[in-house]
Amino acid sequence: MEKFDLVVVGSGAGLNVLNYGLQIGLKCALVENAKLGATCLTRGCIPSKVLVHPADLIRESEHAAKVGIKFKVEGIDWGLIAKRMWSQIDESKEMEEGLSHVSNLKLYKGVGEFIGDYEMQVKSVGSDKIIGHFKGEKFILASGARSFIPPIQGLDEIEYITNENFFGDKFPKKPWESLIIIGGGVIAAEFAHIFSAFGTKVTIVEMLPRLVMTEEPEISEFLERNFKKHMTVLVNHKAIKVGAKKNLKIVTVQDVDSGKEIELQAEEILIATGRRSNADLLAVEKTGVETDERGWIKTNLFLETAKPNIWCFGDANGLYQFRHKANYEADICANNIFGPESEKQSADYSVIPWAIFTSPQIGHVGMTQKEAIEKGHEIFVAVNHYSGVAKGFAMGYENDDVDNGFVKLIIDKSYKLLGAHVVGPHAAILVQPFVYLMNAGYTCDSPDFPGRTGPNKLGRACPEAGSFMPVYKSMVIHPSLNEVAGWAIGKMRPVNIKSQGHEHQHEH
Repeated sequence: MEKFDLVVVGSGAGLNVLNYGLQIGLKCALVENAKLGATCLTRGCIPSKVLVHPADLIRESEHAAKVGIKFKVEGIDWGLIAKRMWSQIDESKEMEEGLSHVSNLKLYKGVGEFIGDYEMQVKSVGSDKIIGHFKGEKFILASGARSFIPPIQGLDEIEYITNENFFGDKFPKKPWESLIIIGGGVIAAEFAHIFSAFGTKVTIVEMLPRLVMTEEPEISEFLERNFKKHMTVLVNHKAIKVGAKKNLKIVTVQDVDSGKEIELQAEEILIATGRRSNADLLAVEKTGVETDERGWIKTNLFLETAKPNIWCFGDANGLYQFRHKANYEADICANNIFGPESEKQSADYSVIPWAIFTSPQIGHVGMTQKEAIEKGHEIFVAVNHYSGVAKGFAMGYENDDVDNGFVKLIIDKSYKLLGAHVVGPHAAILVQPFVYLMNAGYTCDSPDFPGRTGPNKLGRACPEAGSFMPVYKSMVIHPSLNEVAGWAIGKMRPVNIKSQGHEHQHEH
């Protein structure tokens, strides 16, 4: 039986660790059951943004009427949009070609499954044919996640869309005439934006009381109000049955509160009800790796599983499923595997940013107001709207507009930033400086750069670190959208502060 020094399952951020092993001459194996590059490159964040940007341009052209310019979208070249999208996905072919020439690497294109201690077999995708059988000294489980398919009556009897097959053999030759999206999270919000902009009649069905439940309630409500200008949104509605009639798909939905049922029909159905672990496909329990009650692989802060010499990171551990988080973990994992024991690093998840590339765009880092209070913080909240700054008005945003976005900051009574939330144009860009600022508290003791061999966020060396004071004391480019975020500080108001002695409440 062949034996490898390092086995990596998953070709997304797992490749980052694999490269370390290859560079020091380890005998390595890579197991991947789909296209190389994994979710982000081949069926997620990168190809979806190639579709999002044209949709953004359509919505921006519609908004331009607010500032006196009327555009007409003369046509949508779906073929060109698709060609550009596939060019990104097809980079996986170049990756596979490059890896095929690495002498100390063996690539297994199939489904890995543990059959004993540090022992794995690989089956060909879609069959029981065994194409590999080996042992590994060290395993990296970067095996990702897949779409969660809810138990809806009749769903297994019809064809439907997930993000996996959408970026595969179910990609439409043209935008659908109508689309029902079951789910109201990140994937649902982005697809709803894309297809509603391209002219598809979209209906969202979400069983929870609001969309994008990870966000502030005000942001969820803001998104729903703006969505309703272009599509039908049914929150508090549960899909209970699906079927087909002629060329249409039928979805029966039930009001969660009243029990009243409605029948919807559309050309296609997209299932976007969340993600589930791939640990069951790996049969991790056969090698001593533990999972939680939802099936995600359990890791400690050093990204170690319950089994020595088996690490896990990325979507597979169920914590914050974003590629930038997986890349961050990959660097920590590589350090902990290949570096000295005395310099092991732990992961810190307190300042994880993300964006939802829908319309309006959403940016998020840190705690929400509710989370901050639940964790015992006494807080201020600062809110500023786009219309409140010159650039926002220039872009066509006024106080009572339904699309007048805002920045919301969550601030501890010590002035430490706990969270930043943005909804509106360029939200992802506006939230990013707060990510740097919130992380600044960990670097004022000047750790070694790039930090892989130095201390990993070992406390704060100066009490003012991570506070809003650098924003408060800085000049902000005028007129620019940076003022929406920067000037929010001047609108800071106490929420549950026991002592009301706050002296910094300047208005700009």
